[in-house]
Amino acid sequence: MTSFGDLLGPQPVRLPGDPEAEEGIAGGEDPRKIAAESPTASIAWAALAEAALEDGDTIAAYAFARTGYHRGLDQLRKNGWKGFGPVPFDHEPNQGFLRCVAALTRAAQTIDEVDEYERCLELLNECDPHATTALGLA
Repeated sequence: MTSFGDLLGPQPVRLPGDPEAEEGIAGGEDPRKIAAESPTASIAWAALAEAALEDGDTIAAYAFARTGYHRGLDQLRKNGWKGFGPVPFDHEPNQGFLRCVAALTRAAQTIDEVDEYERCLELLNECDPHATTALGLA
């Protein structure tokens, strides 16, 4: 049984992460520097997107979040994800991708891109039903 109780569903994907990028972000390093040094690290793109949202720069936030989202999709696929199934928020290396999806959700809502907003919200709920609450979207 998967951690979300689905007997027939795929096992949760737990990304290996990027410890150097994750430690840099946690330590307050400049996310632009980390994104340049580790462009596949969704956590850096998430930090950039969230900062842009805080600054009111929705278009930059959207772009940063979309970049991190696509980098995260690449990593998920490399780790066996087939486009569906659990991506637990409580596994810290998954949080960069999920934070990017949340930032993209917020940015899409701000610019009234309803289809993208709904798609991203649905993706978060499918990845982990608790992610929207953990990310402040519920």
